[in-house]
Amino acid sequence: MRNRYITEMGMGTDVHGMNHTRAAERAVFDAIHHSSLHFFKHLGKTAHDMQIDLIIGVPDPEAVDRDRVAEVLPYGSVSVTVEKGGLEIPTGEENDAIIIANAGVIVHIVETDQDGV
Repeated sequence: MRNRYITEMGMGTDVHGMNHTRAAERAVFDAIHHSSLHFFKHLGKTAHDMQIDLIIGVPDPEAVDRDRVAEVLPYGSVSVTVEKGGLEIPTGEENDAIIIANAGVIVHIVETDQDGV
């Protein structure tokens, strides 16, 4: 059985360069950098047992390197979904904008029931 234990949200920006991946990485870091997880030993699990779903919202989803964003998380099995969202704020300079990304980090642990299933 896959049980949801944590939901974290974050926001990240890239101020110059319109780098959607950098903004997404910063959003994930923002979501997790205040967390300290202590429930693993109570579940008989480790941080490597986590299954993590990342949901990223940026103005241009195709501009995100999903593998780089997944690498922000030091543990667990990570899947990344990128959707249209976030925000693009014009800077007044041609070919430049502030990119804002939003991240949802959802942590699941797979647990067996008492029959070992």
